[in-house]
Amino acid sequence: MAVERVATGFRWAEGPVYFAAGRYVLFSDIPNNRIMRFSEDDGHLSVYRQPSMNSNGNTIDREGRLITCEHSGRRVTRTELDGSITIIADKYNGKRLNSPNDAVVTADGAIWFTDPVYGIGGYYEGIKAAPEQDKRNVYRVDPKSGEVKVVVDDFVEPNGLALSPDEKKLYVCDTGFTDGPDNPSHIRVFDLDVAGGKASNSKVFADMPKPSITDGVRCDTDGRVWCSVGWGDPNEDGVRCYTAEGDLLGKIHIPETVANLCFGGQQRNRLYICGSTSLYAVYTSVQGAMKP
Repeated sequence: MAVERVATGFRWAEGPVYFAAGRYVLFSDIPNNRIMRFSEDDGHLSVYRQPSMNSNGNTIDREGRLITCEHSGRRVTRTELDGSITIIADKYNGKRLNSPNDAVVTADGAIWFTDPVYGIGGYYEGIKAAPEQDKRNVYRVDPKSGEVKVVVDDFVEPNGLALSPDEKKLYVCDTGFTDGPDNPSHIRVFDLDVAGGKASNSKVFADMPKPSITDGVRCDTDGRVWCSVGWGDPNEDGVRCYTAEGDLLGKIHIPETVANLCFGGQQRNRLYICGSTSLYAVYTSVQGAMKP
């Protein structure tokens, strides 16, 4: 099962999400300020949205709607089924968010998202600005009231996140190493209380080999954890797969820095990999959990 490069010509491919109903992958091209669409049936590549407010992470909710984290918008949005855009979160305690990065949606409809400062650090992937939030938090948006609450506040730079298949675990990448050599480059795992809207009992799930970092993460149906690797040793560029207990099972080598990934395909067994200038795909022997 060889790795294929299915599309290319991007500056920084990120945030892939698979829409089974249309058999296509949407993903961000952050500096080019657009969301791309790769159609799985005929390989057609097109622009889905431009400008995209320098979108980064994307996911899909349980009603089939696109959820997007926007750098220059400094917000999380939902694209309704009629194409209109609803702002889900753009402030906390009356102050603007930093630059929402990635999101997941739990079974109750709550949206959990990370908010590092990468999108306001310069003009390449957003609009340079001073952070208004004191911390880089993980937030939860209540599905009924829309209230935005902090669920974790001790990250250096929270990044990609994913749910275990049973939604009892939450995985969150910390890419704080980008801010200093003593900061973490790892994935943390939390016990998740979906009904209570809480994440607790944090521990380090897997350390990355510095100077590489892991930006995006997904789970398969057996609870294995698949994560991106990049920005460090070129020999580490690609994807890592861990058991649910945190043991490294193997690596998929990609000739570029990998930012994020998602499962897709009609059998949910095709791994789509956003590798900087290109979108790669590889058929695996597992099925993605396909939880946002």
